[in-house]
Amino acid sequence: MLRSRYIQCYRAFSRTYATATSPHALVFLEHRQGVIDSSSLSALTAAEQLGGKVTALVVGESEHVPGVVEQAKKLKGLTSVLHSTSPQYTEPVPEVLSPLLEKLLSESSPFTHVVSATSSAAKSLLPRVAARLDVPAVSDIISLEHNAENNSTTFTRPIYAGNAIATVRASSSVPIKFFTVRSTAFSAALVQDGAEAEVQAVDPVDVPDSPTQHVKTTIAKSDRPDLGVASRVVSGGRALKNADTFASTLYPLADVLGAAVGASRAAVDAGYADNSLQVGQTGKVVAPELYMALGISGAIQHLAGMKDSKLIVAVNKDPDAPIFQVADVGLVADLFEVVPQLIEKLKQ
Repeated sequence: MLRSRYIQCYRAFSRTYATATSPHALVFLEHRQGVIDSSSLSALTAAEQLGGKVTALVVGESEHVPGVVEQAKKLKGLTSVLHSTSPQYTEPVPEVLSPLLEKLLSESSPFTHVVSATSSAAKSLLPRVAARLDVPAVSDIISLEHNAENNSTTFTRPIYAGNAIATVRASSSVPIKFFTVRSTAFSAALVQDGAEAEVQAVDPVDVPDSPTQHVKTTIAKSDRPDLGVASRVVSGGRALKNADTFASTLYPLADVLGAAVGASRAAVDAGYADNSLQVGQTGKVVAPELYMALGISGAIQHLAGMKDSKLIVAVNKDPDAPIFQVADVGLVADLFEVVPQLIEKLKQ
């Protein structure tokens, strides 16, 4: 009798240990108008590198969630898809969405990691939930490695405007590890033939007295590629003088290249371009195949947002401009003379 009880206890302990060391990531999939954000697809790729199960969470209103779920369940590396619909989730704010995440991460939760892209929404949501659960959160990671033997996860993330890389380890004592992913550091997850992740509905958590309400969303519309995912980017700086000159100089070049338009913070602050076009530490981080910096001196904050680009072309009248230190092709010249010539050559 004693022997039988001993064996049962040992087996129970073995199962608990296996569950604890087997990663199971919950990925917050963001979407807009029924299309999954490419940055969330990169977060899914990062979650897959943990080496365990991956579950996606899709929230929103009933109009778009079913279509997003159909897209998600065919993605490579995804084990299951959780979805929750509510009018409150049409434009979810952290105060409304965090109770749902807390419910999913209760004591009986199988999840060991919570993952998202480093988006505006996630930067508000994940740290909030992590704080309520009294666990740390690691932001903007560019690599990760999970050690199954000691159930720890090691991340790397840029600090000091990208001039240094910090290595951060979340030990086994952290029950749930939260982290956000820099989308340019991971490829987007692809649709896999034959993939069919399990789908499960989750009841929403009603928040009747939310202190915050979504008022409106203003999106800068453009026929050009989206800056965050474009393979070619043409950016301008303060040297472009004013908004009219910025548009008349950069837009024709971007159109002939099929490129997105970006701007330095100086150009945005001066009113030359919309805030949504800002590239840099406090703007968007991009890593296109081609990045053209026109009239941009190359402040450290701007370099942090584009220095991982595959080919960097810089045009500036100042031969000592810092941008030339990272440029693959540099031209010391007046951009107002160079750009029209370049457009003409490209059209030919």
